[in-house]
Amino acid sequence: MRVKTVFIAHPISGDIKGNVVKVLAICEKIHSKEIIPVAPYLVSLQYLDDEIIEDRKLGIAANLECFRRKYIDELWLYGDRISKGMEQEIKLALKLRIPIKSKTAITKIALKLFIMKSALKYTEKFMKTENKRRGGNDKS
Repeated sequence: MRVKTVFIAHPISGDIKGNVVKVLAICEKIHSKEIIPVAPYLVSLQYLDDEIIEDRKLGIAANLECFRRKYIDELWLYGDRISKGMEQEIKLALKLRIPIKSKTAITKIALKLFIMKSALKYTEKFMKTENKRRGGNDKS
């Protein structure tokens, strides 16, 4: 059996210390011969300040690089909401066809809503483009 590398997505902002403790507990719980949890933001938080926009962007960019390099097999969602950083991770996972698994009831519902909203935005954008292409006005 192949070992699965999973990216642990969890909100960090707000109660940073408390959320770090939660992520560490999740990693400890799921780490096994079959699953390697990855949460690179835990390292970044040691020297970057999540409340400083430039630092936050650097941290998120580092996280997303794990996706681009295909270092991870799956994205697992935890927490009581889907944060802005998690939204970026979800978008990239969808684009790269990395499987996404919601691990809490709240993230399961939030993921469905996020995907529906994204589909609606895409459809609206497509309709405006088509309308312009056909020579109509773009007010829908």
